[in-house]
Amino acid sequence: MDKAHIQQIILQEIETTKSQILNYEELTKPIAPSDAIGRVSRMDAINNKSVNEASLRQAETKLNNLKRVLANLKNEDFGICLKCKQPIPVGRILIRPESLLCVNCAR
Repeated sequence: MDKAHIQQIILQEIETTKSQILNYEELTKPIAPSDAIGRVSRMDAINNKSVNEASLRQAETKLNNLKRVLANLKNEDFGICLKCKQPIPVGRILIRPESLLCVNCAR
């Protein structure tokens, strides 16, 4: 397993996630009551805000997990499933670097 390559992927994913968080934060700003957008449009905006807030929470969780994985990259137990203690396939680490579990344990 090439840890330098994995580190680069994690760093790229961190930057992408930070960008998503900034975008979600912009989308979740309150709508001023003085904005004349109509009752139905205001209801749609409130619904969209709720969806974006959930996406923001997920992105923040992903960012925290990525930072944790990056900090543990040099440990000898990196790439070992926390639950079953078996090696996590490299493909899973490359696709989903924030995951601390193998596919079977993540179900």
